[in-house]
Amino acid sequence: MKPASSTDYRELARRRLPHFLFEYIDGGSYAEETLHRNVKDLQKIALRQRVLNNVSQIDLSTSLFGQKMALPCALAPIGLAGMNARRGECQAVRAANKAGIPFSLSTVSACDIEEVNAAASAPFWFQLYMIRDREFMRDLMVRAKEAGCSALIFTVDMPVPGTRYRDYRSGLAGAPGIKGGIRRAVQGAMKPHWAWDVGINGKPHSLGNVAPVLGANSGIEDFFAWMRNNFDPTVTWDDLDFIRTEWDGPLIIKGILDKDDARQAAALGADGIVVSNHGGRQLDGVPSTTRALPAIADEVGDELTVLADGGIRTGLDVIRMLALGAKGVLLGRLWAYALAADGERGISHMLSLIEAEMQVGMALTGATSIDQITRDMLVAPE
Repeated sequence: MKPASSTDYRELARRRLPHFLFEYIDGGSYAEETLHRNVKDLQKIALRQRVLNNVSQIDLSTSLFGQKMALPCALAPIGLAGMNARRGECQAVRAANKAGIPFSLSTVSACDIEEVNAAASAPFWFQLYMIRDREFMRDLMVRAKEAGCSALIFTVDMPVPGTRYRDYRSGLAGAPGIKGGIRRAVQGAMKPHWAWDVGINGKPHSLGNVAPVLGANSGIEDFFAWMRNNFDPTVTWDDLDFIRTEWDGPLIIKGILDKDDARQAAALGADGIVVSNHGGRQLDGVPSTTRALPAIADEVGDELTVLADGGIRTGLDVIRMLALGAKGVLLGRLWAYALAADGERGISHMLSLIEAEMQVGMALTGATSIDQITRDMLVAPE
């Protein structure tokens, strides 16, 4: 029986993935308060049910950054996603292309830019962190341009990696050398489907885009050490000039949670922002995206394209985010669960669920197009 919801896909992913990989997808930082707020606050947003409207024809399409999209959604950049299924990012870009939405490739993906480009049938987006080695960043942007990437997502809320207790408990982080490798290998062997699909047939097990700088030291512990040593905590708004000089396409700043930062992004020439707290994986205790989004959309929504992520689990959640002021959303954990559960086919089915849920939600709120989803659709808080 096919999964009926994202909850079903999460459970399938939990069953099929080694424990350390599932915890990496599923977890957040510290006590995970923000991770849970993202979901709970969004689900609390009440929609106005409207009746006796002609909703026989509903159009879910939109355009973002000059790109026509069948849904107001994109697949968010997810690190290590290619470890969830055989050459996972390649499966994901194919599913996104078939659905008519953008795919975003993470800097720290298993499949590199060129491999994903070979699998793609439409332009994809590329996500970049600020790294100490500016020449390495420049090279990544050149490679993304050569691959025809249509937008750059510059993630700004990770000058240092967040503290994620689950990763330490599972053995993904904090277990270096032979001991950590054995622990992860045992967990992998306990999941025969994953062991065959990824462990044996999914090689190479490396982070394709950063493999040139990791060299022979390509283990998971080497990756985390590289992150700690190479992510740049000195980055400021002035560094946006470097990105703008090197990238002449649409530039999306991801990780905005405060309207003053949104104003800065607009003033410095960004084309879009993603209102995001990194899925609750960075600073715990900050507001949910749901709480932060309306003020940010009011502040800069007329000047740049406001996207949002965090806590989205259904098509109704997509509608809620749009009603709060977003022009589109990034789906993160949803596609990671679906990929782990059933590869490309799982992502395609998950996106069909989102589409069907949006169709029903729009029909029952009286909206027939994406531009009709506004704050008037929401029930005012009591």
